Order: sequence, then structure tokens, then C-alpha cells
Amino acid sequence: MQCGAYLNEARGNRDVGFPRRTDKGGALFPPDKEPMSATIDLSEPAPRFRPAVPPPLREPLGLFEFLRAARKNPITTWMDAHFKLPVVAAEGAMGRITVVSDPALIRYLLIENVDGYRKDDLQRRVLAPGLGNGLLSAEGDEWRLQRRTLAPIFNARTVQGFSDAMNAAGAKLGRRLARRAGKQVDVALEMTRVTLDVLERTIFTHGLPSDPDALGRAITRFLEAVGPIDPLDVFGVPDFVPRIGRLRARPAGRFFAEVVDALIARRKALMAGGDAPRDLLTLLLAAHDPETGNGLSDLAVKANIVTFIAAGHETTANSLTWTLYCLSQDPAAQARIEAEVDAAGPGDFAAERLPFTRAAIEEAMRLFPPVPFLSRQAVRDDRLGRIKVPRGSLVLVAPWVLHRHHLLWRDPDAFMPERFLPENRDAIPRFAYLPFGAGPRVCIGQSFSIQEAVIVLAHVVRAVRFRLPEDHPPVTPLHRVTLRPEHGLRMEAEARD
Repeated sequence: MQCGAYLNEARGNRDVGFPRRTDKGGALFPPDKEPMSATIDLSEPAPRFRPAVPPPLREPLGLFEFLRAARKNPITTWMDAHFKLPVVAAEGAMGRITVVSDPALIRYLLIENVDGYRKDDLQRRVLAPGLGNGLLSAEGDEWRLQRRTLAPIFNARTVQGFSDAMNAAGAKLGRRLARRAGKQVDVALEMTRVTLDVLERTIFTHGLPSDPDALGRAITRFLEAVGPIDPLDVFGVPDFVPRIGRLRARPAGRFFAEVVDALIARRKALMAGGDAPRDLLTLLLAAHDPETGNGLSDLAVKANIVTFIAAGHETTANSLTWTLYCLSQDPAAQARIEAEVDAAGPGDFAAERLPFTRAAIEEAMRLFPPVPFLSRQAVRDDRLGRIKVPRGSLVLVAPWVLHRHHLLWRDPDAFMPERFLPENRDAIPRFAYLPFGAGPRVCIGQSFSIQEAVIVLAHVVRAVRFRLPEDHPPVTPLHRVTLRPEHGLRMEAEARD
């Protein structure tokens, strides 16, 4: 599963491909040309903020060094070559792995030849025990059934209809932060709370059958437990052999199951009496496959509710946390977003009227992608450009690498929200920026997540301005399924009246 699994034997075994393909987005990777069209010419009136991140490796790690580093923090295992070359293939502990950063080849992998690849076994081993066989883990016909059934729930009209709930949660957070002015705030915790509040208002309108903070802690414990790579999984040891991470995740898994079982039972009773609110939970329970007319099984419903709670809320909370951190370090961007929010006036926010606010979030997701890598396993022999992909081998598309690639982005390590303003956005090839994945398995809730993040961030900016204390530990990313600040994010809140 983890991104650097091939690095321990990379020296002398690496093939580098320079496919000379282009797509409609202008993706181009020949070695004798200028950088690709995703490079945007932006003026730099002042030095830009560059968040501290683990530096790429110059030399490959030995097997045991790799296993140790991957278990501690997988993003520390990437090589410098991955950020500078379009395709890198190598043999390692998990066999042959090909890392692809060419947008044209990513399009081929995720769309044009999607049936030639499937989710790899390691991802399923890690996620399925806690999240079940929902959209994130299902494969084949089961996945297609779930996707067809759930897609209408997240259409544009439905998502837009949740803006009032998102504004209510954001306003509540703003008032809470305003009361904390002059004090230190655990920003990561507050973003977890507000995203759970949004879930409660949009999915579980009648409330959660548990303390939201307890649910948030359970999600964190689950991801902390299953996130570290286990050597037993790397070497394909059968599942009946116990894994420490999975054992540690069991209490959180049982807690999820109890919460979701109570939610479903209570909602089914309301639906039977005709008193159920029209929120996402009701829509999920009432959803039917447009082709067959069948609804989802109870196990599929349960798995997807757990996925929405655990994965959906976690990624949005982390994106908001990273955005607030980057803004706190960039006075110009902070001033610009404050001006945009102030100009919107009092009351609720409309996400579509806050282009710089959205751009700041999207740039933070570029630097700190919610999911640092995507992996696929070849169903049959294939080729990616000049590179052979043997049947059963892994192919990685790593947003952590792709979003910082030197052939794709000008000053790739700098925080530059202007990249994502409407006048610049078209210059970024579609498959150079994948915070929510791409193709048929693109995140079904991406529009929900972006709308939520923009509205919540606007309420936070309206209420307070954050400053990082001088004694704060280094703010560095830790890969635990998602990407979060390793030491949390404790900030000083200043009132904006």
C-alpha cells in the first residue's frame, strides 16, 4: 500500500520513461521540451511561504530502513527522482512498482484503461476491517452497484441544499472561536468538531447516538492504528496472522458499528412512521439502483455510513487545518481572504461567491493532499509509455508527488493560492491535480467537501485570525491514511472586530 515500497532496491533497477503523449489538457513530458503547461506565470511581489516537509531522499533506503521509515511516516520514503521524472519503475519489497506522474498516462490508467487495473489487496486489507465493503473498498460488480445507487444522492442540487446546514455549523464555530480570542486553540480539534457538526446536520439530522467528540477520538484512534504499514502486509503474510495495528483498531471499529447500528435502527423507525427528515441518511436508506431497482444491502448501507463518517469528515477537517496553517504564515494571502470574506457582508456565505477562499483551500490540498497516494494493481500485462507493467504489479499515482512535481508546477513547494483562481485554473491539466482522485472512482463527495470547506473557512476568517506560537513544535505532515500535522496545530486566536 505505502508509497515508498519499491525504494529499497531502486538503485540500478530503475527504468525511466519519457512518453511523448499529449492530452487535451496539454500534458507533455518529452525530455527535450519546456516544462508542461501546468506551469503558471504568476507575479511574486514578496517571498512565498514554503511549508516544511520531509526532504526527498537522494539515495534509496535498504529494506529494513525502508520498513522502519514507512511505518513511521511513509511520505519520508520518496526519492528525489520521483519529483523530477514522469515515470519511475523499480523492483522492491513488494515486487515491481511503477510510479506515474504524467497526466496523459494517469488519464490512461484511471479512465481509458480503468478495467485493466483494480485496487490492490494491501489497501483492502488495511481499510476493509474498519470501513467494511463500502465505496472505498468494494470492487467489481459490488462497487458498480453501490456507485450507481449512491451517485444521485450527491448531485449538485442536493449538495447545494445543504449550504444552510453548513453555514449554521460554520457560524457556531465562529462564535466559539470569537469567545476564545486571546487564547490558544487546538485548530485540528476544532476542525474535527465542525466537520462532525456538519455531518450531524446533513446526514444525521436527529443527532448522533454518541458524544461527537468521542466519535472524533475514535476516528483518530482508528486511523492511527491502521495507518502505519505492517511488514506482514508488505510480504503478503495471510490475514489469519494477527496484525498489531488491526488489533489496536478493533475497539474503534466496534464503536463505529454500535453508533451506526443505532443510527440505522432509529432512522428506519422514523421512516416507517413517515417522520424521517430528508437528509443523507434517509436518502441512503431509500436509495435504489436505477438499473435494477434494488436497494443496498444492510451491510453496504452500514459500510458506507462508516466511510462517510470516518473518511469524509477526516479529509475535510485536515484540509481546513492545513489551509489555516498556510494562511497564518502568508500575510498577503491572509489579507486577501479577509477582504473577500468581509466584502461578502453579514449572514450566510455562498461558496460560489468566494473564489479566493476556494483557491486557498485547493492550494492547501495541493501541498497537503487529503490522500497522499492512490494505488492500483495490473489485472493483465500492460504498458505505460515505454514502461512495461507486468500483471499483478503495482502502479502508484501519488498526489503527494504529483502536486509537487517539478515538471508540472512553478515553485512547487510554495503556497500560491492564485494558481487556482478562475483565470488561472484552466492552465492546470485535469490529471495534474487529484485531491479527490479521478475517473470512475473519483470521490463521490468531492462537491460536498469543497462546499463545506469554503463555507466553514469563511466563517472562521470572519471571526478570528490565527497566529502560530513561537514555541510550537515543527508543523510537519504525518501520513496516517490521510495527511495530518504530526504534532497537531495549536494556534493563538485574535479577534477580528
